[in-house]
Amino acid sequence: MTSIQSSSVLVLGGARSGKSAFAEKLVTASALRMHYVATGRAWDGEMQARIGEHRDRRSADWQTHEEPLDLAGCLKAIDAPDGIILIDCLTLWVTNLMMEHRDIAAEFERLAAYVPQAKARLVFVSNEVGLGIVPENRMARDFRDHAGRLHQIIAEISADVYFIAAGLPLKMKG
Repeated sequence: MTSIQSSSVLVLGGARSGKSAFAEKLVTASALRMHYVATGRAWDGEMQARIGEHRDRRSADWQTHEEPLDLAGCLKAIDAPDGIILIDCLTLWVTNLMMEHRDIAAEFERLAAYVPQAKARLVFVSNEVGLGIVPENRMARDFRDHAGRLHQIIAEISADVYFIAAGLPLKMKG
């Protein structure tokens, strides 16, 4: 698969690796208008607390957009050459697509087709879930496989790819 490379950035890492904080630093270091696209849904109290932690970390300079499903449409609606958009996170988006029984391959294609056209700089955050044991159930294996395919797609079309472990970035591409 060969694609046009964009100016986007992919930040991967495990849970609590520091990937979101690293991505936020990348965005705040720019002189561009900052947008935050939140894909997560507060299904329970623990997720509400995580969302609150992310929200509290951001200054009032950020414009927040909550979009659990139509990621490509949301990006298109807020895209502008003077902007930088942080998307946090792709794996929560995959979960939402699976729970809503969406055509995941079609949604991935829509996103991949839009990314190289974006006028704003895009910074994607996602959980690397393929480094552990093989999940015991079909849904978890499907999730891992979908996330892995999406990461490959976004990594290929991104200018920069970072892997974060223990808060430390390893630049893998760019």
